[in-house]
Amino acid sequence: MGHRRNKNKIVYSTNPDFIMEADNQVEIETLPAAKQNLLIRTDRKNRRGKTVTLIAGFIGQKTDLITLSKKLKTVCGVGGTVKNGEILIQGNHLDKIVKLLKKENFNLKCQG
Repeated sequence: MGHRRNKNKIVYSTNPDFIMEADNQVEIETLPAAKQNLLIRTDRKNRRGKTVTLIAGFIGQKTDLITLSKKLKTVCGVGGTVKNGEILIQGNHLDKIVKLLKKENFNLKCQG
């Protein structure tokens, strides 16, 4: 049988007024596309020689970032992922991604 682990590592408290705090991570509200400043670049470092297109700088909820990632993967016809707040698209698809994001009214900065 599996055991649940207490993330706070508090087992017992003698303080009668002690209240265990839940993990209350506040989700950041997603900014409209026109107020987003995205950085787009290609990268090959630590990727076994394969190129990926990185989209960084998105401010908002993770679900909205994942939705944008899916849209970009569909347009490019390749795989990709969301990692550490960045979208990684397999291959060099700078032109397609810039075209789509400009159509969606995102502010872009490209590093070739």
